[in-house]
Amino acid sequence: MDFATLETLRQKHPAWRLLVVDHAPLIISFLHGVFLEANARSLPQRELVLRLEDHLHALRERLGEDAFPRTAEAYLEEWAANGRGWLRKFYPPDTDEPHFDLTPAAERAIRWLVQLTERPFVGTESRLLTIFDLLKQMTEGTEVDPQARLAELERRKGELEAEMERLRAGHLELMDESAIKDRFQQMADTARGLLSDFRELEHSFHELDRVLRERIATWEGSKGELLEAVFGERDAISGSDQGRSFRAFWDFLMSPARQEELTLQLERVLAHPAVRALHPDPRLTRIHFDWLEAGEHTQRTVARLSEQLRRYLDDRAWLENRRIMQLLRGIEQHALAVRAHPPGRAFMELEEPAPAMELPLERPLFSPPSRPRMVDASVLEATEEIPAEALFQQTFIDKAQLRENVRHALRAREQVSLAELLQEHPLQHGLAELVAYLSLAVEDRHAAVEEAQPQTLFWTDARGCMRRAVLPLVRFHR
Repeated sequence: MDFATLETLRQKHPAWRLLVVDHAPLIISFLHGVFLEANARSLPQRELVLRLEDHLHALRERLGEDAFPRTAEAYLEEWAANGRGWLRKFYPPDTDEPHFDLTPAAERAIRWLVQLTERPFVGTESRLLTIFDLLKQMTEGTEVDPQARLAELERRKGELEAEMERLRAGHLELMDESAIKDRFQQMADTARGLLSDFRELEHSFHELDRVLRERIATWEGSKGELLEAVFGERDAISGSDQGRSFRAFWDFLMSPARQEELTLQLERVLAHPAVRALHPDPRLTRIHFDWLEAGEHTQRTVARLSEQLRRYLDDRAWLENRRIMQLLRGIEQHALAVRAHPPGRAFMELEEPAPAMELPLERPLFSPPSRPRMVDASVLEATEEIPAEALFQQTFIDKAQLRENVRHALRAREQVSLAELLQEHPLQHGLAELVAYLSLAVEDRHAAVEEAQPQTLFWTDARGCMRRAVLPLVRFHR
């Protein structure tokens, strides 16, 4: 924290510039209400302009018509400019409308301002217990002596048995209200901080995506060198401490049992009278679903990196094939030009062929084939009654026939959607056949799965019931 570093941060860091800008109350109040309070990851420009116009109208009624004279579009463009860096303007796939997202620097500044407000309760016990718990986990996780670990587990076992005996005797120890408030406040701050970490992690992947696009656009070397460099960076990110921590967190959160456990515990805690006295944010009941949504955005960013690599490989393969065809056409034209008047002298040279030598000791030895042993055993007659219905309930999906349906539909058109294909060839085996079509779309490099455009498919099952499935739009191309 020396003078030169702080001076550089004051001039260039977006969070510091946001705190000292003239209209900071306008910017922070709007961004906090639209993005952080609503937990919105990205919003289209049309919706964001309407919300900012409503916000400006309410401020002008209170402060006068001369307050904030610029339009909502002008304010948004200024906040997303390179000199500001409080909003990120981008175009999502398959859309021409710009979207805006809050940058990690702006969110960090807003979070800091939220901490300046007076909190209804300030507790320190939970933080101290957290420090002791973390230190205990680190010391136990780095202990290499098995006897020491066993001694610690035996000590914990004794404490649990003693607590169970007290409960059997009717001595029930309950946590007081101050301790409940202290732990709940720390839990809520940590839960909201996780959402901020997701936005910062997504920003890191966006930066990687931008660097990858620039490298592909300006690359002049071979495909192998580019892929080696890109995959090296990708493996470095996945193998870093931050990447391993995110992967462990995501695997833990994706467990249905953990999600159900979190839901039940949050409902129980928020229903406690001591917690209700703090007037908690009702969105905390579904904070783990907000984590899932934020994590999904991060995963989609990683998927776009893979899409960029695939597109680069397809384009480079097309260019190389085109170059090969040009060389072959040139050879054919030269051959036709000299067909009537072949050159009299040698115009092509080949190295003199040399005999291939194979030494006797380099030949493999003969391996006699193994002979199966036949055992003469009497066949026993089965006496148990085994139901055979399961053998007749098996469903076989012929993927070759499904591929033929797709090829037949593409004979008269360039592309066909899955819904149009099912109108010509209705489902015979229900959901299993639909999953087989999706498997064909994933395996086919000419097929496209557009997740931004959902489609609804209907079919009638064997019992005559109408079934419905909502899935991304699937297109098969010729």
